[in-house]
Amino acid sequence: MTTTERIGVWNQLVGQDPAVETLSSAASAAAKIVAGEPAPSGAMTHAWLLTGPPGSGRSVAARTFAAALQCSTGTGCDACPGCHTTMAGTHADVRLVVPEGLSISVAEMRALVQAAARRPTTGHWQVVIIEDADRLTEGASNALLKAVEEPPDRTVFLLCAPSDHPDDVSVTIRSRCRLVTLRTPPPEAIADVLMRRDHVDPERAQWAASVCGGHVGRARRLATDEAARQRRATVLRIPLGLRRPGDVFTCADQLISAAEADAGEASKGRDEDERNELRTAMGGDGIGKGVAGAKRAAEAAVKQLEKKQKSRATRTQRDTLDLALIDLAGFYRDVLVTTTRSGATLNHPDHADQIAEAASAWTPESILRRLEAVLECREAIDLNVKPRIAIEAMVTTLRQG
Repeated sequence: MTTTERIGVWNQLVGQDPAVETLSSAASAAAKIVAGEPAPSGAMTHAWLLTGPPGSGRSVAARTFAAALQCSTGTGCDACPGCHTTMAGTHADVRLVVPEGLSISVAEMRALVQAAARRPTTGHWQVVIIEDADRLTEGASNALLKAVEEPPDRTVFLLCAPSDHPDDVSVTIRSRCRLVTLRTPPPEAIADVLMRRDHVDPERAQWAASVCGGHVGRARRLATDEAARQRRATVLRIPLGLRRPGDVFTCADQLISAAEADAGEASKGRDEDERNELRTAMGGDGIGKGVAGAKRAAEAAVKQLEKKQKSRATRTQRDTLDLALIDLAGFYRDVLVTTTRSGATLNHPDHADQIAEAASAWTPESILRRLEAVLECREAIDLNVKPRIAIEAMVTTLRQG
């Protein structure tokens, strides 16, 4: 079943035909279970692990599957209230866990597992979607494991992670989940969905699909956001812009500033709305007698919220910085591809002239050193090294070669 042949919610998944076959078959089996009819053995299970590279659509696949499970027709029609509310994130029996900070805490997971043990209220199943399951702390993993080992009836856990490697998901949890592996969508599939769903003109859609590295969300942003295109251009000017020692600090500042601006842009409106809603809910904006206590409680709650928002902003900044580093690594990889004349497709075909210039000026050994510096910087930031220190060390190596 190809993308253009799909109906209902399954149209959301780009270039993932094998995964759609598996999940749609499971949804059909789940509908039979709900109806009390015999279902194929093993087609539906209580725990799933959806893996794939960034941008492959792990969380989209999880939401789509959840919608199909809650669908009135059992097929993911995208027309009934079950499908609509699940895809909108408002279904009472679908819980979505998105880490606001750098990890998912044990307290959050215990509360979630307790809620998931209840019977469905309006839908057919209790569905728990855990995005970025690789961010579970050890305690949170243990809390989840108990629920996965002894699952309540009509409860389904959908875990999303980059891979099923023990560094991402514990072996014990992995052994109790059915694995669905997503692949990097081909450029033509990404361009098709940008034109069909987001009404992007064909030329820009094809360009965005060719430079996004298989990341559907990134392609959409590049196609529709001028600021995102400018930030990418700024990053890709760095390799050939390191001519003087002072350029090291200038380029490091540009990388950090771009990440901070992106994080601020993503958080500003949401943060203010959350603060206002919390103050209103706790009576912090009230007037008259007896409101002093409410105001104090509201301000304390706002401070706690701001702490959470700060953690979320840190994560957003690091994620944005990581995307910039992936673009940078892609540039050096393209230079290496050009130098060795391997014929592989370029990550940045729109910068072919700059890539050729670098290939003619650098030795293969110096290209590899530069590429390794970018990858080491990503690893250092992941290990909580201060981003500015890691970036400045990386850019110094990029200049020296």
